[in-house]
Amino acid sequence: MTETPPRTETGRDGPPAVEAVDLTRQYGDLVAVDGLSLTIPARIVFGLLGPNGAGKSTTVKMLTTLLEPTSGEARVAGWDVVREAHQVRRCIGYVPQLLSADGLLTGYENLLISAKLYGIPRKERGPRVEEALRYMGLWEAAHVLVRNYSGGMIRRLEIAQAMLHRPQVLFLDEPTVGLDPVARRAVWAHIRELRDRFGTTVVLTTHDMEEADELCDLVAILHRGRLAALGTPEDLKARVGSGATLDDVFAHFTGGAITEGGTFRDVLRTRRTARRLG
Repeated sequence: MTETPPRTETGRDGPPAVEAVDLTRQYGDLVAVDGLSLTIPARIVFGLLGPNGAGKSTTVKMLTTLLEPTSGEARVAGWDVVREAHQVRRCIGYVPQLLSADGLLTGYENLLISAKLYGIPRKERGPRVEEALRYMGLWEAAHVLVRNYSGGMIRRLEIAQAMLHRPQVLFLDEPTVGLDPVARRAVWAHIRELRDRFGTTVVLTTHDMEEADELCDLVAILHRGRLAALGTPEDLKARVGSGATLDDVFAHFTGGAITEGGTFRDVLRTRRTARRLG
C-alpha cells in the first residue's frame, strides 16, 4: 500500500472534482437541500455529515444524476449533472447503503455483469475483473457465492464493482454500516488506497464520527438542507475548542440536534443492511 500523503495537502492542485452552486431540491413545500454551494477538490476523501433529514442523501442523488435539482447547478468531473448527465454517469461510481451485490452469483459473476453494463470491451472484461478482485483481496473467493461472503467482503466487492470502469469520483453511502471493527478498518484501508494509488476522489456519507475523523481530508456538515460547516476535521475541532472531538463539532454545528437513531424507516433500513452484511 502506498504511503499516505499529508491530509491537508491532498488534491489541492488542479480542477475540482465536484462544484455545486446554489443547489436546491424541493419536494412540494419541503426544501430538502437549500442553496448548497460546495467545492470538492480532486483526489481527496470528502465526508458529508449531518443528522437524519439534513439533505445528505438528496445531495448525493443530485450529484449522481439520480435526482434533478429544482434550481442551482452542479458539475462532477467537469460535467453538468443535468445537461451532461450521461457523461457524469460515465465518470462516477456509486455504492448505495443497501446491498447491491447479487448473493446468488459468485463474486466473479457479479463483476462480469457490471463490466458488461459499463461497456468495457469484451477482451478487457476478464483481466479487469481479475485485477479488481485481486486488488480488493477477493481473488481466492472469486468463484464463491456472494451469499457466503462476510460483510466486509461484500462491501469490498461492491466497491470493486463501482471501480471497474475506473471512475474519477466514487460516491459511497454509509460504506461501513453493519460491519464489525476489523471489517470496517479493512474497508477504510481500501478507500485510502483508492485515493492514493488511483487518484480517485471519494465522497462518502457517514454517521460515524470516528470514520469521518479517520478517513476524511475535508468534511461538510449539513443541517436542515444548508451547509453548516466545512473544513478539515482538525480545523473544525479547533474552531469548537481545545480538546473537542468530531462528535462535539457535529453537535455544535447542528445545534445539538443529534437524533437518537433516526426514524422508524432509518432504523429498519440500517438493520436490514446490517443483517444482509452480517
